[in-house]
Amino acid sequence: MKKGFHYEKNLPHQIGAVNAVLSVFDNVYKKDNDRGENPTLSFVGERYKNNIHQIQSDNQIDKSPDYSNVLDISMETGTGKTYTYTQTMYELHKRLGIYKFVIVVPTLSIKAGTQQFLKSDALKNHFRLDFNLEYGQAEIELYVVESQKTKKGKRTNPMPSEIVRFVQADNAQKIHVLLLNMGMVNSKTMKGEDNGNDGSILLKDKFDKPFEAIGSVNPILIIDEPHRFDDNNKTWQSLLNLNPQYILRYGATFNDRFKNLIYRLSAIDAFNQDLVKGVIAHITDIQGDDGTKIKLVESNNNQAVFKLIENKKLTQKFTLNKGENLQKIHHHIDELYLQDLKSGRVILSNGTELKTGDKINPFSYANTVFHAMIRQAVKVHFETEEALLNRVDKIKPLTLFFIDDIKGYRDGDDVVGSLKSNFEMIVKDEAKKALEKAMIGTDFYRSLQMVLADVSATHGGYFSKDNSSDDEKIAKEIGEILHDKESLLSLDNPRRFIFSKWTLREGWDNPNVFGICKLRSSGSETSKLQEVGRGLRLPVNEFMSRVKDTDFKLNYFVDSSERDFVAQLKADINKTAEREIIPVVFDDNLFEKIKSAYPDVKRRILINELYELGLIDDDDNLLAGAYETIKQKFPNAFNYNTLKQGKIASSDDKQKTKVAMRTGKYDELKSLWEAINQKAILQYQMNEQEILALLVDFLGQNKAKFTMTGISTKTQEMIKTTDKLIDFKTNESIENTLFEPIVTLNYRQFLQKLSQKSYVKMTTLHQAFFALKNDITIDKFMNDETVRMIDKGFNDYLLKHSLNKFEIGYQKISNQIHPTKLTDKNGLPLPEIDINQDWGVLTDNKPFESFLFERVFFDSNIEGQNVTAEDVQEVVVFTKIPKNAIKIPVAGGETYSPDFAYIVKTAKGDVLNLVLESKGVKDKDELRQRENHKIRHAERWFNAMNEQGAMSVRFVTQFESDRVVDIIKGVLNG
Repeated sequence: MKKGFHYEKNLPHQIGAVNAVLSVFDNVYKKDNDRGENPTLSFVGERYKNNIHQIQSDNQIDKSPDYSNVLDISMETGTGKTYTYTQTMYELHKRLGIYKFVIVVPTLSIKAGTQQFLKSDALKNHFRLDFNLEYGQAEIELYVVESQKTKKGKRTNPMPSEIVRFVQADNAQKIHVLLLNMGMVNSKTMKGEDNGNDGSILLKDKFDKPFEAIGSVNPILIIDEPHRFDDNNKTWQSLLNLNPQYILRYGATFNDRFKNLIYRLSAIDAFNQDLVKGVIAHITDIQGDDGTKIKLVESNNNQAVFKLIENKKLTQKFTLNKGENLQKIHHHIDELYLQDLKSGRVILSNGTELKTGDKINPFSYANTVFHAMIRQAVKVHFETEEALLNRVDKIKPLTLFFIDDIKGYRDGDDVVGSLKSNFEMIVKDEAKKALEKAMIGTDFYRSLQMVLADVSATHGGYFSKDNSSDDEKIAKEIGEILHDKESLLSLDNPRRFIFSKWTLREGWDNPNVFGICKLRSSGSETSKLQEVGRGLRLPVNEFMSRVKDTDFKLNYFVDSSERDFVAQLKADINKTAEREIIPVVFDDNLFEKIKSAYPDVKRRILINELYELGLIDDDDNLLAGAYETIKQKFPNAFNYNTLKQGKIASSDDKQKTKVAMRTGKYDELKSLWEAINQKAILQYQMNEQEILALLVDFLGQNKAKFTMTGISTKTQEMIKTTDKLIDFKTNESIENTLFEPIVTLNYRQFLQKLSQKSYVKMTTLHQAFFALKNDITIDKFMNDETVRMIDKGFNDYLLKHSLNKFEIGYQKISNQIHPTKLTDKNGLPLPEIDINQDWGVLTDNKPFESFLFERVFFDSNIEGQNVTAEDVQEVVVFTKIPKNAIKIPVAGGETYSPDFAYIVKTAKGDVLNLVLESKGVKDKDELRQRENHKIRHAERWFNAMNEQGAMSVRFVTQFESDRVVDIIKGVLNG
């Protein structure tokens, strides 16, 4: 059975918005009308104006009202606007008998989401059961007006049936809601001007036009995303034809064009109150990108003139004809042509429209950047997925990709190098990497198996042109994305990547979007706050309940043309902060503000104190300078205009906490620490012919990968026929890496790049490819991605076969040891260190006297046991070694760093220098092959250092049942 969302009632930021609307109608006069019509609401004298004035005062809003029938409720994206106006409808129905509402949204995607929300059984049960029948048996009856497709030779229906049903509905015990989108509002059908409206159908015996008929029921109009309905355009005028009694406008963006603003939950409020996710920006920086831009200067039907701007200076003008490649302007652009030309605008081959004056960044159109961003987004997605699936209440994350190459996605199944084939190749590659590290038997491990069983099932897309498609597969994708959030969030559903061309950017949202990858910058400017809006909502778990106990982050990926993304986003957020209203009286509002931050404050005591300090007079009026003094006395009650630290960050930012070092203990550790921080060169003990033999063996084992042209439909179908998931290690149809058959380099360039990456001579590489010329047609695969894949694959091969097919050695080199993670450049211990992910997780455990630091931190359970549960008397000092502090080189170019360093002194005065590697597995047999090889390298490294140095250091691997005290005894007795 499909699970429904679990909604929370009376959240403060939502109920505040509901109450603001209800307060407008305090002391309203209600006049009942004919059946099927809302009662008429009216006010005596200045009551309406007075209500608005009081609400604005209570909510500290300084926007001047116009006292029209338009009420504005400003709520940041992701804070539950749709839920808020839904509860408002229930409340207006309960209190005033209002039972007919019209909701208007700007786009079809928003309409689909709103329809799903309002029709859901979960929402119906929530308002009936969670409110203990407070609303009686009231429930929403939804009427959705769809566009009518006219078939040739046939006339359309004169009046949409849903409008007829809505107007004629007379059951006042229900809440009747008519849902329209902007396109429908502006249609001839709504105006009664289409060819099917001959006046033959009259509603209430007098209305033959939908606008007039709807207006006759005295509806309350609700507008979603009001900035899309400018009050100067034709849509707004059409909405007024609905004759609404009152208009409630809900949105995050009003462009500061308010009518009667009665409630405001700004972006800065939403972020600081943790009502939405924080944001981490991942910016792919491109070497050589110094802000270069290509600007469209002018165009006609035949030619377009562009300027190349480098270092903010015009360097050259270019004139291009239709069909020419923009690579003529800048060499980093790949396959981007002038597809169509008009006066003042051009259409590029990827669908992007540029108008005169628009600029693009050429580096954004380099395939290497494009692929790097996709890979980074997929990699971070799987890291996020692992963390969320390891929770007790599991959360399934989604990642959005905004693209302009719709054809490359929709039609890319059999196209070499297409967006779709490249994406699936990257997903398969990153999933396999993650699977190698994942713990067997976990939900994340099984999820990755599902990915590798059918990569094509992991993604789907929605584009505006899809509405006219009759492809069943596409229809299923759209159904899940737009209409069935619950299904999309099921842990059994493999779809986790969504593609769109900004169609989903505004209005659509899914609470479990944890990543947004913006591929290719557009030529126009957009609010950064609007861009991240699709991923701000707090997530729901596998039980469809909202989770708010964690500081969740949205990962947002952009290229270097938006390297100031974080600064711009912060600016957008800070612009939403309201100007502080200076009170003139110490009243209940001011006291409650102080008491909310300082609960122990007593009103009478505080009043007396303020009076004695000369801050208020006998009537509690604030005297000159009093408010500033009160703010200084109670600072936590007055946090204005500041975004909470860490809510918006760059992926380069590292959250740091200072931890003090017990510097007196470092003297005991100094000799060991300096010994293990020595540098040594890894030496492959083989000649050039032996290297050639290994390279030929590696390429020969992987020759099948060079014959593939991407992820073919046939291969995918073969996997689909399997009834159960297959472990990729035993399934030959699932490959680790697919080489793209795209040629961007000549043979010499290819060998040069591969030689530079792999440190293998060009002559040796050539000999290897020549030896396999009948098996590998390398001239079809000469590109940067193949270079990267061969380099990585051969490095993995070297690590796997080291100490087996060839030997290694280490040669110590003289080097400057300091500074290190523990010392400054002079070798003196640091008084404190910055704790980040390299050191582990900081805890509140009390450290042993022998621990080098004042606080405890560790990475795993076995490390935690060492630091908090085993206080060995003979240990003089020990420390956790941070990741990458030692960097022992291993075959294949990687490095290795152990976990702990111990100084042990026995009663006899013997000293043991011990370095420990802690592994949370039972024994050596359970170690992954990769980890086992690295540990064997570490053993060789320590042996070499002992032979070439004056100090003896013992290196030992600790397994989960090994106690430190027993290891020490074993070494001393051995």
